[in-house]
Amino acid sequence: MSVLLLADHNNQALGSSTYKAMSAAKALGSDVHVLVAGANCKAVAEQAAKLDGAAKVLLADAPQLANALAEELAGLIVPMMANYSALLAPSTATGKNVLPRVAATLDVMQISDIIKVVSPDTFERPIYAGNAIQTVQSADAKKVITVRTASFPAV
Repeated sequence: MSVLLLADHNNQALGSSTYKAMSAAKALGSDVHVLVAGANCKAVAEQAAKLDGAAKVLLADAPQLANALAEELAGLIVPMMANYSALLAPSTATGKNVLPRVAATLDVMQISDIIKVVSPDTFERPIYAGNAIQTVQSADAKKVITVRTASFPAV
């Protein structure tokens, strides 16, 4: 199945964190579809279409999505997850706000702040204020992952 990447943006331009999160999404070894959700954000979707690794760009353009509220975005994303094996987002305010709600609704664990993709079900993440690295393996059918973008190169 494909991977869904939630684009970080301000409704006008794609955030630099999305370019780095794309590297993590590509490392999962599946097609990556980029979700651009916002208001009057067609230009952002056009930028996302140019990302190396973006097989498809999905545009959700509606007034209620203008401020990237967790309730609205989770309501949009959860039904879409039937077609995806994983959801990734940069570890930004939006990603950290939306993904826990999506994970809870899907009844799966969230894997936070990954710094390395070992395999499609195994990831490394820092713990103890970055003093130790933990390897996490998930048996969940759907993965919900935030990406520590400082650890991945931009595409």
